[in-house]
Amino acid sequence: MTFNEKLWRTVPGFEDLTDITYHRHNDQGTVRIAFDRPEVRNAFRPHTVDELYRTLDHARMTSDVGAVLLTGNGPSPKDGGWAFCSGGDQRIRGRSGYQYADGETAESVDPARAGRLHILEVQRLIRFMPKVVIALVNGWAAGGGHSLHVTCDLTLASREHARFKQTDADVGSFDGGYGSAYLAKMVGQKRAREIFFLGRPYTGEEMKLMGAVNEVVEHDRLEDVALEWSAEILGKSPQAIRMLKYAFNLSDDGLVGQQLFAGEATRLAYMTDEAVEGRDSFLQKREPDWQPYPWYF
Repeated sequence: MTFNEKLWRTVPGFEDLTDITYHRHNDQGTVRIAFDRPEVRNAFRPHTVDELYRTLDHARMTSDVGAVLLTGNGPSPKDGGWAFCSGGDQRIRGRSGYQYADGETAESVDPARAGRLHILEVQRLIRFMPKVVIALVNGWAAGGGHSLHVTCDLTLASREHARFKQTDADVGSFDGGYGSAYLAKMVGQKRAREIFFLGRPYTGEEMKLMGAVNEVVEHDRLEDVALEWSAEILGKSPQAIRMLKYAFNLSDDGLVGQQLFAGEATRLAYMTDEAVEGRDSFLQKREPDWQPYPWYF
């Protein structure tokens, strides 16, 4: 089914969220983070992004959570339509980015606060967090929402309602990072340029054929299948999953990718007897004894 409240509980300390919902599964180390503005196709404003970053970062730092489901609540109370995320709310887009506002229109914008583009910080957080992030595209993934699904590790799509559309060129915007360049790694240069230059909508099946969607499932089974996938992931070695994610990312993420991979390699090294000998010899003010440790080849 789409969202079965009986399977989840609200994460303590996050009861004050307004634009995002954050739940933890009752029986597995999986959390569900969902856009909660279905009346505007789950478009994000700066406050939405603040909450999204806050919940994702909490999931990143929760040591018994290994999988994150990212999706959108729905359907819309206006027309019954579904959306994963339709990108930035154009009503409060200013010349310096998306602006904080008390209401839903340009008239309610707070002129004292600078515009933000910190959805890019969310992309980096998804990319760099050592957990598997699965996008559950249950409706429209458009503009910045399309780029979010691209950045996630895996994507499951609703057969009936998922629609993928890159609207950047329609609204005078562009994602020059993961949303475009990483998409080209998935689907190829020609297809990626088609997606951006033409701005056409695609079904989940079409995106799967291109290589940007892992699986297409019936809408009412989307979250059930996601939980099956996350359960399989949680049955693997956390250490291996971390290293594999960073290994997959390394070639595209430059020195940052190298640093993340090397940092996890350092953590593994700290777990060895050889590293313990190095630490203990320093603390005990003696020469280290490396004799028991071979020069592996």
